[in-house]
Amino acid sequence: MSDWKNAFERNRVIPPHSQTARQAPGSSQGLQLHLKQIDGLHIRQSELPQSLQYQLRVTLFDSGHQHFFGRTWKSRSHSLSGTTGQSSQVLFNEVVYFHTSLCLNTVVAVVELVCIRVDGSQDAVGSGFGLLQLFTGRADTRISQGEGRLSLFNGTPRALLHPTLKDPLQLNAVLSVMEGSQLLYSIQPHPALTPIMHLLPPNILVSGHDRIPGVVFSTDTGTDALRKPRLLKSFSCVLEGLRVALFPSVEVFESDLLQLLNRDCQNTNRGAEGRSVVVQERRLLVGVHNGWGWVEEPHVLVLEREATGSRAARSHGASAGGGFRQTSTDNLSDGLSLRGSVELKMMRDVVFSIVFQLQYVFSCPLVGDGQMTSTAVHRAAFMQCVRWCAWSLFSDPEGPGENMCLNLQGGALPNPWGVMVYSASTQQTNSGKCVIKFKFSSSVEGAPCSTTLKGSHRETSPPKKLLSATQDECILEPTASTPQSSRGPALSLSQLVATSRYPTMSHTVGSPWQQQLPSQLSPSPMASAHQLSHVERPVASSIAHLELSVQEREADRSEEEDEMQELTFTPVHAPVITLGTHSAGSSRSTSRRSLAQLFSTGFPQILDHQNQVAEVLDPSEPVNFDLQREEADHLQVNTLILQFLAFTRVPQTGVNSDWPSSVHFTFQLYRFQPVTTERLKLLEPERNSKLKSNPHYPCVLSLINKDGTLNSGFPGLQLQYRVDPQFLKPGERGWFLRYLAIHSLQIDVWDSESLMLIGSAAVELKHMLRQGRAAVQVSHELEVITTEYLQDANFAINVYTTVKGILHLRLGNVGGSVSSSQSSLALPPSLSHVVQPGDASRGFAGGSVPALTVLQLNASNARRARRLPEIDSELARLLQSTMREVGGAALHQQDEVKEVRQRKIDRMAAVRQHEQQKATPPFEDHANMTRHRTERVQHSRDLRVIEAYRERCKAQEITNMLSQAITTKHTLYATLGTAEFFEFVLKNPFNVPQTVTIECDDPELSVIVKSEEWRYFKELTKTLTPLEEEMFHLKESTLTPQVYLRPKESVHIPFKYQTFVCGCIFPLQDTKSLKISRSPQMAQKHLSNTIQAKSIKVLFRGEDRKPLAICQVDVEPTPHVVDQTFRFYHPELTFLKKAIRLSAAWDDIADGSATLHVRCSDPNVICHTTSLTPEEPQDVYLKVPGSPSPQIRKFFITIFTEPWLASPAQIWQVYVHYLQRMDLSCVCGTLSWHSLVLRGTQAIRRVKCYTSPPLELQVDPVEVFALPAQGIQDIHVGLRALRPGSRFFYLNVVDVDTRQLVASWLLCITCRQPVISKAFEINVPVDGGKGSNKKISFTNPYSSSRVFNLCTDRPDLLRFKEEQFQIGGGEPYTIGLRFAPSQNPGIEEILIFINDKQDKNEDTYCVRVQYR
Repeated sequence: MSDWKNAFERNRVIPPHSQTARQAPGSSQGLQLHLKQIDGLHIRQSELPQSLQYQLRVTLFDSGHQHFFGRTWKSRSHSLSGTTGQSSQVLFNEVVYFHTSLCLNTVVAVVELVCIRVDGSQDAVGSGFGLLQLFTGRADTRISQGEGRLSLFNGTPRALLHPTLKDPLQLNAVLSVMEGSQLLYSIQPHPALTPIMHLLPPNILVSGHDRIPGVVFSTDTGTDALRKPRLLKSFSCVLEGLRVALFPSVEVFESDLLQLLNRDCQNTNRGAEGRSVVVQERRLLVGVHNGWGWVEEPHVLVLEREATGSRAARSHGASAGGGFRQTSTDNLSDGLSLRGSVELKMMRDVVFSIVFQLQYVFSCPLVGDGQMTSTAVHRAAFMQCVRWCAWSLFSDPEGPGENMCLNLQGGALPNPWGVMVYSASTQQTNSGKCVIKFKFSSSVEGAPCSTTLKGSHRETSPPKKLLSATQDECILEPTASTPQSSRGPALSLSQLVATSRYPTMSHTVGSPWQQQLPSQLSPSPMASAHQLSHVERPVASSIAHLELSVQEREADRSEEEDEMQELTFTPVHAPVITLGTHSAGSSRSTSRRSLAQLFSTGFPQILDHQNQVAEVLDPSEPVNFDLQREEADHLQVNTLILQFLAFTRVPQTGVNSDWPSSVHFTFQLYRFQPVTTERLKLLEPERNSKLKSNPHYPCVLSLINKDGTLNSGFPGLQLQYRVDPQFLKPGERGWFLRYLAIHSLQIDVWDSESLMLIGSAAVELKHMLRQGRAAVQVSHELEVITTEYLQDANFAINVYTTVKGILHLRLGNVGGSVSSSQSSLALPPSLSHVVQPGDASRGFAGGSVPALTVLQLNASNARRARRLPEIDSELARLLQSTMREVGGAALHQQDEVKEVRQRKIDRMAAVRQHEQQKATPPFEDHANMTRHRTERVQHSRDLRVIEAYRERCKAQEITNMLSQAITTKHTLYATLGTAEFFEFVLKNPFNVPQTVTIECDDPELSVIVKSEEWRYFKELTKTLTPLEEEMFHLKESTLTPQVYLRPKESVHIPFKYQTFVCGCIFPLQDTKSLKISRSPQMAQKHLSNTIQAKSIKVLFRGEDRKPLAICQVDVEPTPHVVDQTFRFYHPELTFLKKAIRLSAAWDDIADGSATLHVRCSDPNVICHTTSLTPEEPQDVYLKVPGSPSPQIRKFFITIFTEPWLASPAQIWQVYVHYLQRMDLSCVCGTLSWHSLVLRGTQAIRRVKCYTSPPLELQVDPVEVFALPAQGIQDIHVGLRALRPGSRFFYLNVVDVDTRQLVASWLLCITCRQPVISKAFEINVPVDGGKGSNKKISFTNPYSSSRVFNLCTDRPDLLRFKEEQFQIGGGEPYTIGLRFAPSQNPGIEEILIFINDKQDKNEDTYCVRVQYR
């Protein structure tokens, strides 16, 4: 038996529980457990201490699943070292090392003390055991570091597997403790194990004298080799010419195997009739194993079946290399071969071996009852190991040979993969076995190895990469890495044919990731280049996914045989949205001449309360923020002013120079109502003919009236927001000042004609802090930015950040004094986190109600007396007398003044009726007597009904009154994602102990049962109250928390309220969905981004199910601030999958060991993140369900960086616009027409079609047309794309009267490159030059006269003298070209399209322009 086989069979371990393995919090950590001594060991008087020796045995145990795993470690035998009276002491002084990723508080170490007799019998008798807590379960300090003493229990560790033992950590209730016997130990992290973790499998306990293959073993008995372990030197070896020969042949071998599989499928009704199971792939797994575990993940290689005619070439190549040892197999088998070679890393240890596994991948159709369908059949793939072998390089004393031939084995034998191996039915002989052949060579740092490895050794070049470990979905990057075989486990090429089904579009917003509140607020680079993107993503049906290598697992994890092994996979959604990026050099400044002309138009000035001009601030200077100075300001009212002054156009490709002609803005400031402004006209500036023309003049904005005329008032648009103490809630002033200090306001700019998004801008609000001044103002020039994604013909994705324009904005803050009727709301008291039952207002406690008591009661406890029919509508329906009418009238009379007036009128009518009855003699009206008698009978019946009603409701009303006496009210000002913590003081009023059950019907309010979480919130809120470990008990059926109270005892019950649900809306995309803002106006006080207000009752029930106390929590909504805003455009009724990558500023906020947690406000949206190493970027993944067009889905994402999710680090707002999708294909420069169907609405409308970009996408009809009600209208779209690749175009149908979006299409364009017939090259001067005029000749290839049209893909750089010309058959024509000068030197390639009369491409010329 080889050394490797001995080590493999000796070191087989029990894997951990599968559920526990999935709960591993992170990477593997090394630990050092020092077992020092046992004190207080009692020895029987009948036993001699000299004949006894003791041994410690340590095993890992999962207390959550009652599962032992790993391997039992045994110490050396030790004798008693000292005896004091009847107790003795045993000195062990042994160190145990291991590493594990299961850093959970349920994973413990079971330490057993074993007594061994030395009289020759060597019997081992258990003397006791204990549970050593290894981990705390806390994220900050997971390992229970330090020294400790472990008490031992009588009995055996097998008691831990008893089914009645629910909590193994509470053994003191079941087993007896060994009095006075304690184990002295210490535990601490051992980072020195990290370099050898690939050689030592996890969860295996070893000591310093254990021999680990690959680790330098110390021959000195007193030296601990694992204290500072050293690795043996490694060398590289290459396996070339790998070939597998199966007996008797590949065809016969596979035929027998398939026959058995098909028979099995037919017996189990899993396959179709006939030969349903087929061979999909043949794989060879090659890896290095040290007898303990895999040194690295095995390589996964795909084998190819050799053709018959290739054997001659193979034989010739083998003879040139030295030839194989021939067997009879070569004459019978064609074999399986591998193209290329495999490189492995080995160490000079006799246990190291190379292990091979031949694996087949089969596929079977998923068709029930063996019926094949006419469409494509889905197939299920499964794998089966058919042969394997292990080869030790050092088994031969002479060293390995150059050409090796190994026998492959099968059957039920233990193997490193732990899988079942196929055993062939054909009887194999020594002359007919399955073998694997290869050529072996090795080298050490490029030089031949020593005499330990004999044979031919040469320096080898890096072998060719056969198959790399990859993912289910991957994208081939343009630059491929050096082809080498990478680590597995890997997927074969057949599993990589996966493409995305739907396109994804993004509108990305990035702002500075800020959470700390610095004293000095420096200008952020994001102020001028706020990265927001209105995305045009390429068609995803032709895009592959990014190819990423599978990360090497940090620890080998044993898996159950019936579980598939999960690959380390990171989903990729290309392109990934990067948060917080910005384009370099994006700052722009308007010339002084343009600014002078702009501000001479007469914008309204910002004045303080004394009509003085507000102080002007420089936006580039930092702001010194002092919160105390802001709160001490006597001007407690802040009037925030936003002035939209002008918009500067930036020339764009594909649009006209006068685009846009009118704009409107959407934004949301703090918690005010989201604003959609009125349409603003861009007024062309007056040009001076004597001065040089500048196309970048700012266009003043002017309001457009409803009739289409311009407003005659002040130019621009001014909005005002008043923030006073009446608007702010208690404690909200500090939040508002923080909002101004560290947040930015995002402004979306829309084209008012087409209702398409132009871009977005962001402005920092920190300059609106007055800092004791009466008023301040600051002017900004904000770039309106969008990001576009273009996929070229080579499937490479290019990202373009485009500036669509410059928005001129002025911000101001005017302070004001508080009126006498307004009172400043102070912050909540410092002890607001502790709720005392005596602090809150209660209801009436019972007893008499004198007049003085009524006056002293709170207004909420004082009630006006009401009739019973007014209280209960059911009772009012049962009454038959006039009381019902009175009660019914009172039910509908809500106003108190009207109710009193109606009562007086009824009383006067009754008095008059009574007087008339006195004046009328009884004998004159017999009918009146009958009517009065009937009314008395009905009245008596009603009184009996009322009496029965009172008796029925008396118990309930008394119970409600008594419950008010024990009810304590507490108000929470909650916001989205933020956990509100408070403690309720619960007292047992009885003289007997009580087990109190805490009941709450709202899942958002919960009891904190974990002491670690309780401690975290107490430190966070600085609550100085006692904390108890293991305070609560959870009921088995309902998991309701219970707490034990002694007589007259008071305890603090910790509560946490946290909600992630916020109203998800689906508004239509139009400018009338929100209230239009006029200038000037005072913004309304509206809570748009807040949670719902509600009242929650928490009942504390005793053992008799009667409430001891009631805590009523009133949740008041408060606003949450949006840090980032994303806007995605996606086809309707399809899932949106998107990845958002956090910026580099993440490292400044979150610790490297922090885990990212995300929550979504929409329960239908799937949002998650992956745990990565600190060096890797953090991605947030979204999966949003589809909706019909043109709806918009809005939701919020909260991001947390701490483990208990106390407060979100960021809150993102996401909009998903759903559009109708249409796929179009064209040739670059050629006009092609397509048809769309537009369906009418409920009423007739006057609509107009708009496209983006308008120069590449035409529409017919162009003008306004009538859309009939419930009718159908054909829209013709003319597509002439100017750039090859895949992009998104947009088509909107807008109601011109109501400015509503009627329909919207997402056009997925795939444009192909035309065939270039001629190429030219010219030189053009840069900046300051006058351009260049050139001519090229064109000859009509037809015999008849034709009309030709000219167009180019760069109309900004090239213009034609004539865009249309007509020439006779065979005649030449000179095309006049005008090249515009460029601002930057470089080379541009311009295409000239020569089309026919129908705009079909005839010829394409390419002009290479070099700007110098």
